[in-house]
Amino acid sequence: MAAEGFWDLVRRRAELSGTRPMLFDERDGSLTFAGFHERAERVAAALFAQGIGPGTRVGWQLPTRLSTVLVMAALARLGAVQAPVIPMYRERETGSAVAASAAEVMLVPGTWHGFDYAAMARGFPQRPRVLTIGVDAPESADTAGLPAAPGPSGDTRWIYFTSGSSGLPKGARHADGSLLAAARGFTVRSGLGSQPDDVGSMPYPIAHIGGIVYLMTALLGGFPVVLVEAFDPAGTAEVFRRHRVTTTGGSTVFYTALLAEQRKRPPGDLLVPSLRLLKGGGAPCPPSVFHAVRAELRATLAHDYGMTEVPMICVASPQDSAEQLAETEGRPIPGNQVRIADGEDVLPPGADGEVQVKGAAVFRGYTDPAQTAEAFTADGWFRTGDLGHLRPDGHVEVTGRLKDVIIRKGEKIGPVELETLLVGHPAVAEAAVIGLPDADRGERVCAVVTLRGDVRPTLAEITGYLREAGLMPQKLPEQLEIVDELPRTGLGKTSKPALRRRFAADGV
Repeated sequence: MAAEGFWDLVRRRAELSGTRPMLFDERDGSLTFAGFHERAERVAAALFAQGIGPGTRVGWQLPTRLSTVLVMAALARLGAVQAPVIPMYRERETGSAVAASAAEVMLVPGTWHGFDYAAMARGFPQRPRVLTIGVDAPESADTAGLPAAPGPSGDTRWIYFTSGSSGLPKGARHADGSLLAAARGFTVRSGLGSQPDDVGSMPYPIAHIGGIVYLMTALLGGFPVVLVEAFDPAGTAEVFRRHRVTTTGGSTVFYTALLAEQRKRPPGDLLVPSLRLLKGGGAPCPPSVFHAVRAELRATLAHDYGMTEVPMICVASPQDSAEQLAETEGRPIPGNQVRIADGEDVLPPGADGEVQVKGAAVFRGYTDPAQTAEAFTADGWFRTGDLGHLRPDGHVEVTGRLKDVIIRKGEKIGPVELETLLVGHPAVAEAAVIGLPDADRGERVCAVVTLRGDVRPTLAEITGYLREAGLMPQKLPEQLEIVDELPRTGLGKTSKPALRRRFAADGV
């Protein structure tokens, strides 16, 4: 479906599929595509009456609700600049996001999950005007006074935030076009909407960049989406069963949570019988998780590769081979080019180097021009900071992060290799491998794991397991830490800086 922006996409889908369902939520709320278009215009009228119009910079920190999706569409209808902030952020991170986006207005849910977002927003030095958006969005019937709908533009319409080296979020600027390019590539490669009974779901924060890309995908594919305000494996699975959800995702932490819930049930009693496809990205996914999803959830896991700056770099197709799905992140989407580089040298297939991207889905730069200059090569390629290689079959395999490489006695160690092996241990649920300062070695290898049950493996047992798996002795962990849960940032990504601070501070 041809469309030039988010609002144009909303309008065109309403014309094509007006009576078909678009959104469901946990409160039994629902909207058709036509109903969504009509209600979004009324929300736009209410926000316009509050002084929000073309070019207004609006930050919002809202849960995954019908009212939030209506607000997103309404702001797009008005031509405002949106700066979504993930609800888990607090004063330091949210304040930095408000400053980076120069938000004039801040939309918040009031008090949600026991936290007063309105009080926090009123305390920021920038003093944005604070409006509360509850379960129901404000609406006005006076839509005749709305300004003209925005036409096609390459201007920044969205500012999304990603963690910087200081721990404070960096503002990545997107136009509608870069997000639409990502959504089109995802829709085509994933095949979403190609089956008449396709029902999608969003169990992750809609303020993440995956939120707008998935909404655009649903509009492009013409399939409904079930919104989940706060992910809880047991409760969310019940919602999925009720609405016969066929595809879900988010990131690896969502896959493993569903697997853990499935393992509580008798063999053959599927958690979500209608489920056939898991999609997501934002964090590495070990091959063992792919095989477990296929064997236990009876679904296909087609894990993708993207980041805030380029929401979809590569997308895996459900039609890919099992080996490709387990071992790679898919192929570059149409409109994206991917190369592997070592400094100024472009490397051949099979050689590990930095993954660099150029194309329609790449962001327009950061809100800080200095950060933008550092992020791009002289010839205009975005430096992802990821290590990986191109395979002869055109698929990309990500092997680590440049900043995550551990240098122990001069030997470079990639944490992803160890993490992939560790989650195959019967006692280990999740694993993160970090380097910690060491006077003798430069860095020592520390494995941080969560457990599947009550069995607590020792360091000797873990290293023995890794030796049997064929890991060279120079890469074996010298420290094992067992935690209840791994710290998260964004869409379930493990926060390795938080782990380094914790265990370096312990002086272990």
